Amino acid sequence: METNRSRRTFLKGSAIAGAAYIVGSPALASSIRRSVIVIGAGVFGGWSALQLLQRGAKVTLLDAWGPGNSRASSGGETRVIRATYGPAGIYTQMVARALQLWQESERQWNVKLFFRTGVLWMAGTDDSYEHAALPLLKENGIRFEKLSTTDCARRWPQINFEDISWSIYEPDSGYLAARRSCEAVLNAFLKEGGEYRQAQATPGPINANRMQGISINPGEILNADSYVFSCGPWLGKVFPVLVSIITPTRQEVFFFGTAAGDLRFTEAQLPVWIDGAKHRFYGIPGNHWRGFKIADDARGPTIDPTTMERRISDEGLAAARAYLRLRFPVMAGAPLLEGRVCQYENSLDQNFILDRHPEAENVWVVGGGSGHGFKHGPVMGEMVSNAVLGLKAPPLEMSLSRLLKKNST
Repeated sequence: METNRSRRTFLKGSAIAGAAYIVGSPALASSIRRSVIVIGAGVFGGWSALQLLQRGAKVTLLDAWGPGNSRASSGGETRVIRATYGPAGIYTQMVARALQLWQESERQWNVKLFFRTGVLWMAGTDDSYEHAALPLLKENGIRFEKLSTTDCARRWPQINFEDISWSIYEPDSGYLAARRSCEAVLNAFLKEGGEYRQAQATPGPINANRMQGISINPGEILNADSYVFSCGPWLGKVFPVLVSIITPTRQEVFFFGTAAGDLRFTEAQLPVWIDGAKHRFYGIPGNHWRGFKIADDARGPTIDPTTMERRISDEGLAAARAYLRLRFPVMAGAPLLEGRVCQYENSLDQNFILDRHPEAENVWVVGGGSGHGFKHGPVMGEMVSNAVLGLKAPPLEMSLSRLLKKNST
């Protein structure tokens, strides 16, 4: 989800962010209504379909199992939204915009999607990532506090801050209702006139640098001016050219039970937290009363998201309990209420992908959420719609060529 320290390396190449990339654009000026098929109704695909529709395109959205399903990267109950991104200015800027769009949307749709609990990012002894984040948070108007370990222990005594040097607290950040958000985006898309079909899509042949339709169901061909493949962990299966640059991994999430009436580990008294030291864990208190959620952000084994059986491992549970004993000692003996296995879709450098298919100019590839993508959904939707409709070029940080080049060296 959030804490992979290798991100220190990839984010060095993501430090430049231009406002032109993520500011919304008006509807198409052309009188010709362009048709677009979006494959994948997760957070990237759903928001892309909605934004394309709002900019005047005729849009069909497809998904094999439905928005926010348990096989998808956008499934599950909750996702963190935070703006601390080390030196990666583009993502801090995107979060500033995303916070605005999530809150505007939930008001417009009358459904609760964003929960302002605050986010506490704990820094270890290697704190260059966190120090690099501070000026970018300020530059993008993100309120934050730089807290000493003493300050943190006084404010949140239920946390053991052993091996933590200092922390960044973002009071206006928090978490998002993931599956509910995907459903809300689909409902908005349908209400505004979009077409949704639950079907598996197979890319058609590519001739003269253009894809010639897609097939769904036996013998049915759909055609459009443009195709957006936002297939999450299936991107490498859909397009073999991407199989070595998009890796789906198995990730385990655990929900532990608090003592009856004890509010110390609920969102009433504890923010979302991210351990930026050596442990790589993160957690969301409360989770709509489902329990105290913790997960290890270290990348798990490569999986097939279609066929993987989602049973938690004894090793994963033992690691989660060991972490509770260290960081939340009062929770050391807490019962496990629920365990889930989800999946990341990791790009080679952990940056997102938004680019044309290398062999088809009318095909766009969108993905590479790499465990930190969900929060950016509405902004990715803006970027995708701008790119597909020729209004604004996508960021160079999200180009496919950078990954294909890395993979060839």
